[in-house]
Amino acid sequence: AGDLRSLAADKGYDDMGFREELRAEGVRPLIKHRVFAPYDHAHNARIDDDLYNQRSVCETVNSVIKRSYGSAVRARAWYRQFREIVLAAAVYNVEQAVKQ
Repeated sequence: AGDLRSLAADKGYDDMGFREELRAEGVRPLIKHRVFAPYDHAHNARIDDDLYNQRSVCETVNSVIKRSYGSAVRARAWYRQFREIVLAAAVYNVEQAVKQ
């Protein structure tokens, strides 16, 4: 994740400390603000919709992978869990390429 340029997340991650940490690492936060005041609408209007909408595409793919291959990983070690997730994503990508 060293080349991460932006992070899109939903309003549940709306925390100023989190945003500041991302900016300190050189990552652009694409997180909608929860609306408590009129200026929150202005903050949300400044977010690039094309980049933010990639979040919904990622969530759809994650949902399809979880429904198709299961939502649990079987490995206990984190690196083996990561390997399982990467393999499931690779299989999904191959299936999509075959369909096209």
